[in-house]
Amino acid sequence: MATFFLVIIYLAFISLGLPDSLLGVSWSLMQTEFGAPLEMAGLLFMTIAGGTIISSFASGVVLKRFGTGMVTVFSCLMTASGLLGFYFSPSLVWLFICAIPLGLGAGAVDSGLNNYVASHYKAHHMSWLHCFWGVGATLGPVIMSQFISGQHSWRNGYLTIAGLQFALVIILFFTLPLWKKVGGSSNVNATNELENIDVVLSGENVENQKPLQIRGVKLSLISFLFYCGAEATMGLWGSSFLVNVKGLSVEAAAKWVSLYYAGITIGRFITGFITLKIGNRTLIRMGQVIALVGAALLFLPLPTTFSLIGFIMVGLGLAPIFPCMLHETPTRFGQAQSQTIMGYQMAVAYIGSTFLPPLLGFVAAHSTIGIFPFVIAGFIAIMLLGSEKLNTILNRNKLIRIENNNSTVI
Repeated sequence: MATFFLVIIYLAFISLGLPDSLLGVSWSLMQTEFGAPLEMAGLLFMTIAGGTIISSFASGVVLKRFGTGMVTVFSCLMTASGLLGFYFSPSLVWLFICAIPLGLGAGAVDSGLNNYVASHYKAHHMSWLHCFWGVGATLGPVIMSQFISGQHSWRNGYLTIAGLQFALVIILFFTLPLWKKVGGSSNVNATNELENIDVVLSGENVENQKPLQIRGVKLSLISFLFYCGAEATMGLWGSSFLVNVKGLSVEAAAKWVSLYYAGITIGRFITGFITLKIGNRTLIRMGQVIALVGAALLFLPLPTTFSLIGFIMVGLGLAPIFPCMLHETPTRFGQAQSQTIMGYQMAVAYIGSTFLPPLLGFVAAHSTIGIFPFVIAGFIAIMLLGSEKLNTILNRNKLIRIENNNSTVI
């Protein structure tokens, strides 16, 4: 029963990823239809992400009162309604109105499902859970591109995704009794993986410290900020860059962006297997270097095919970073403070995906979208530098702790 229910949760995470990539690939047509400026996509994206931030902050209280199952059903219903609203929207104002339930629903589903899987299933399922988000994010542009190329209609793409969301709502509604049954009877997360973790903090008493006072926390937050900034900016402005700078058609650009999300999806699927062989830190570093090389291929004067390779490389590189950074939290900062720090990291991650992509849109509107690859490379480079500085601090703390322990033994 636990395995069957996990499949339902994976389906829910696919639905969470489906709408995330739609705005970027359809904006070229939406912009023309509504006569909107280029940077308006950034403001619309910010509205959606702002709703996600608000619902994520409130999710703890809401989940405690109504339960994960009911919150997931209602949130998916909100998301489906927002997507259907996009289909019917007669003006740009209505797009902003419909973006509110779209964002609110997404944040609650994200927080609720992550928390449920962390509490009731083994840790490697977390990587695969985010992999299935990538499945949805990959399918979104594919579905939209079919309507863009065949009918030149972005509305029917939103209608199709809304229909899939409503189908999931029905499935989730009829499986509501399983949420408590599986959670109450199963012991699928019985092993505490933190028992064998060598916490890299020094002997300081972190339990009485404020989270932001713990050494390395601020650097961790910087890494989350620029990771999500890079991931979201690629998805939102990648299609516009390919159309306006590389000269691709709208439908071809949509397919290329879908390959970027496919890179994230495939990478996270593989990560679920190789985390047993390679440590989180190594995977994070490798991912950052691969993503940086992929970004460089976008601004180097190379044939257009290299841009496609660059999009795929950025996706593959980004794939292991987010789930591995989340999994590293108790190792980096200790179990006592990991829950609070985890909340800070998720909040900063949403802030990165909310404000950094619109910032690029604003600058591009007053210059050129050609700055896109340079900004992506900059975000990844800052994330890499922050992550390596954090590793240096943590290694130093570990040596201090070992020396203190040896002194105590002597």
